[in-house]
Amino acid sequence: MKVTLLSLLITMISAVSFAQSNTQVKWTFSSKKIADKTYEVRVKATVNGDWHIYSQNVGVDGPIPTAFTFTKNPLLVVDGKVKEVGKLITKEEEVWGGKVNYYEKTVEFIQTVKVKGSAKTNLAGKVEYMVCNEEKCLPPSETTFSVAIGG
Repeated sequence: MKVTLLSLLITMISAVSFAQSNTQVKWTFSSKKIADKTYEVRVKATVNGDWHIYSQNVGVDGPIPTAFTFTKNPLLVVDGKVKEVGKLITKEEEVWGGKVNYYEKTVEFIQTVKVKGSAKTNLAGKVEYMVCNEEKCLPPSETTFSVAIGG
């Protein structure tokens, strides 16, 4: 009985912790045609208060970098790597043992995609990320998305 109650308590604490990461970052997703059959998918992270979100190239082992995983779609070709646009902060952090790269307030991630044919489709996937402030880090979190492309 004690083991069951302890397991339930740990599960509830974990669920609350994971939910906190999602409340510290608001994600918006959009697409923009930039050439014939070529689109930019823009993923904007707005970070609350004194929290920060790590770059895709965080700089050291330890903090979880922001990472994108795109669902395979036979109608789309992902062209190149996800670009970051924002005020990149590089700071020596003793707790991580080196210089880390992160963003405060806002950062935009941009992925170029090319459409095969003229059909309307979606770029779907997920973004994994971690947020910290000067006192603590929240557990890594994940947000799924689907953005309309073409048509």
